[in-house]
Amino acid sequence: MWPDKETSEKEKADISELFTYLMRSIERCQSELLETMEQKQKAAKKQAKALIKELEQEITELKRRDTELEQLSHTEDHLHLLQIYPSLIRPPATSSSTEISINDTQMSVETLRKTLTQLQETLDEKLSKTVLKRIQKHAVDVTLDPDTAYPNLILSDDGKQVTSEDIQHKLPNNPKRFDYCPCVLAKQGFSSDRFYFEVQVKGMTEWDLGVVRESINRKGTITAIPEAGYWIVVLRKGDQYMAGESSPVSLRVKPQVVGVFVDYEEGLVSFYDVESKSHMYSFTGQSFTEKIFPFFSPCKNEKGKNASPLIISHVKNNE
Repeated sequence: MWPDKETSEKEKADISELFTYLMRSIERCQSELLETMEQKQKAAKKQAKALIKELEQEITELKRRDTELEQLSHTEDHLHLLQIYPSLIRPPATSSSTEISINDTQMSVETLRKTLTQLQETLDEKLSKTVLKRIQKHAVDVTLDPDTAYPNLILSDDGKQVTSEDIQHKLPNNPKRFDYCPCVLAKQGFSSDRFYFEVQVKGMTEWDLGVVRESINRKGTITAIPEAGYWIVVLRKGDQYMAGESSPVSLRVKPQVVGVFVDYEEGLVSFYDVESKSHMYSFTGQSFTEKIFPFFSPCKNEKGKNASPLIISHVKNNE
């Protein structure tokens, strides 16, 4: 499906805006770097001039003493010589700045490295915002499927919220339902194109979010890794955010709302911190051959410690 002319022009404008920002950022960083280097060079020259002046004064003083010693070497007044000898052999006061370092190469490299690091962080943030703005256009309406929900989960009437309770409810144990882990799927499955949804996780101490393939095992213990058909990120113990790889990957994020984006044909599943508009993690190079369903787990209630709901949010219009 080819994009319409309006969409294509909007994408071109977004790319043009990003590159304009990039060029201006580079020019600004170049100007700031050159100004910093010039200031440091001026400071070093000023320090060097002051040191040279002090050294010249010390040389003058040493020459004066040398002359006095030469004159005294011919005196026959030995008593006078003994009286002034201590002052003559005492070294003159010397500058504490006996060494000055002017290493322009090291200074330039370190300053440049710091500047480029800051520039990269700024551009990563700008790029993430641009990418998120574009993928939010692929938002879909997602509702929870009560036929898949573990018996201790409570779903809201509109199918947009799920909460975990410590008490299990009696529900039919159909093949679609999770019977051991507190999980629930969306009613909607996708087998092509791209789709995106957002989930509020505020106030929770543990949760799992992502997508799964339709044929996952829903009975007994779950191994939530890509090889088993799970592409998820999780929160554990209130502050441990991880991507569900075979060897879990720690994430340096603290999202209040998580965005989940899937490009079916590209085999891509990406997660975003919606409020900061920053990228959290991506599963890449995956192979999807069946329907993919949004996946939610509010985990255990823990006697009220993890009682807040997972909430499927309305994606704001970013036009």
